[in-house]
Amino acid sequence: MLTVGVGASTGATAEEVLAAIDAVLPPTAGPVRLATLDARAAEPGLQEAAARRGWPLTGHPAAALAAVPVPTPSDRVAAAVGTASVAEAAALLDGGELLVGKTALGRVTVAIAVRDDTGDVDLRHHGDAEVAPGLVDLAVNVRADAPPAWLREVLHRAVDASAGYPDPRPARAAVAAAHGRDEAEVLLTAGAAETFTLLARALRPRRAVVVHPSFTEPEAALRAAGHPVERLLLHPPYDRLTGVPDDADLVVLGNPTNPTSALHPYATLAALARPGRVLVVDEAFADTVPGETESLAHRTDLPGLLVVRSLTKTWGLAGLRVGYALGPADLVAALAAQQPHWPVSTPALAALAACTTPAARAEADEVARRLAVHRSALLAALPDGVQVVGEPASAFVLLCVPGGAWVRERLRERGWAVRRGDTFPGLDGDHLRVAVRDPGTSRAFASVLAEILAEVQTPEETR
Repeated sequence: MLTVGVGASTGATAEEVLAAIDAVLPPTAGPVRLATLDARAAEPGLQEAAARRGWPLTGHPAAALAAVPVPTPSDRVAAAVGTASVAEAAALLDGGELLVGKTALGRVTVAIAVRDDTGDVDLRHHGDAEVAPGLVDLAVNVRADAPPAWLREVLHRAVDASAGYPDPRPARAAVAAAHGRDEAEVLLTAGAAETFTLLARALRPRRAVVVHPSFTEPEAALRAAGHPVERLLLHPPYDRLTGVPDDADLVVLGNPTNPTSALHPYATLAALARPGRVLVVDEAFADTVPGETESLAHRTDLPGLLVVRSLTKTWGLAGLRVGYALGPADLVAALAAQQPHWPVSTPALAALAACTTPAARAEADEVARRLAVHRSALLAALPDGVQVVGEPASAFVLLCVPGGAWVRERLRERGWAVRRGDTFPGLDGDHLRVAVRDPGTSRAFASVLAEILAEVQTPEETR
């Protein structure tokens, strides 16, 4: 990933911006993004230049840029805009190495940094790492309150019955009935994430492709097992699923996708299934969408389709580790062969059976509809200067905030935990994932965020 830092005078045209960039951009450049001072991100010339090339454009607060060490700081620039560097600091803000130092061409100054997104992203970082005592948790995108009383009763009874070994048969039958599947097509797992480890152990893919930005555990599991992984990075707003190689024999993607909250059309996903390919669709958040409108869980006619599901999100059972997968009987058997004996606990099996009844599924749908209302309240409360990425459809929203890493630290200081975005391939430090909570909590969060953004001074000149 190349980040082109841009400093431009007021009125610089798109032609001037692109001429300055093209003068130093390597001929074999990969994905490119533009970054600048937030006071200049709204300049028509910069916006038009980004739009012409399809490059994302991000503006950063002067305070965030001022904290970045650069090789050629300028006292004159610091006096004018509040940071000793714009182009170099914007290029380096999200890490990497400076490929092209500050270079001026007319009214535009550019610098380029390169970051190896295949090796420097912490694929094992998850939202729970952001949470600490005393912080309001908007980083973990699961139900914030305890499971409902009826489910707690089920779990209590299951604990009392845990002296014997787990019996998976009732839970498997319940899941199969809920999705209209044969029981041989159901794999019960200790959390949905276990499925990705089982896949990595059971399969020997020739060309494994993981669609990003997305949940990082599938790629982490494949790499840990020694499989090479090819990343397919979608373009903002990350809701157009194109470019899957025809010869990929393992394709992994999410729907809705974590952390983008994008919901891909049912038909688009179904078209990716073909003989000789295992198509893994992570539907851990499918039950957060009213009616599960784009779910493939019931499709038994698509070759190689494996749908991964979770009870964690809607029912608040992250600590119980309970999930399942649905797919062809031979693939399910191959994955099950990689599990130890009794892989799913008695309480988890009880939850599976209880949460897949018609009554429980109806309750989950009602929760999803209430979630949609709460999500709208969060979006309405967000302050100016915060970009909502795409059209969120799940229990979280992806935001793009100028100086996101700096903002995230200020939020922590004021008692709020949000999920950093730069550990997702294809995203950067300006991306923050925020869980949907009740409207009161969301409004309180938005108020604090507005105060933090208001602290940022935006001087007039940006060179």
